[in-house]
Amino acid sequence: MTADLELIKKHIGEYPDFPKKGILFKDIFTALRSGPVCQALKRLIIAHIRATCPDVQVVVGLEARGFLFSLMIAAELGIACVPIRKKGKLPGECVKYEYKLEYGTDVFEIQQGSILPGQKVLIIDDLLATGGTMDAANKLVQQIGGTVEQNLVIIELTMLGGREKLKASGVKVHSFIQYDDVE
Repeated sequence: MTADLELIKKHIGEYPDFPKKGILFKDIFTALRSGPVCQALKRLIIAHIRATCPDVQVVVGLEARGFLFSLMIAAELGIACVPIRKKGKLPGECVKYEYKLEYGTDVFEIQQGSILPGQKVLIIDDLLATGGTMDAANKLVQQIGGTVEQNLVIIELTMLGGREKLKASGVKVHSFIQYDDVE
């Protein structure tokens, strides 16, 4: 798996001063332009899940990049794939969770009945920064009765403290690639 991880790391794009001056943006989409990187990423993710939470029943992808990985995982493992989206994007009856952002609030939604009480859930996204979005997703899944087995991300920006925030709530966190700075 080390060769797969090195291949992925080599293809992560960097965009200086995006989304604002002084930030060095780490871009998973750049890596996904390569078929061999996509295959390596799939091998890495599936091997990790089989080793750490083999009895997971539902994979939740967070809007929007988490969707890229959640369907792939669900299809490979033969389990359910459920999206968590921003308010107003899902049809039918939805359960909502409002959470705080640096400057205001936002709302996540999940369709009622998409996760049954007691089901074991893996939540995936491309990036972990401050942990606010993932924490809100954890709370929403728990609100409807799911058990969050693990939070899985491809990239973690360690200096922003997201891991600590998530660990404080008792959820296991795994990232494949860690960066210690964003400048």
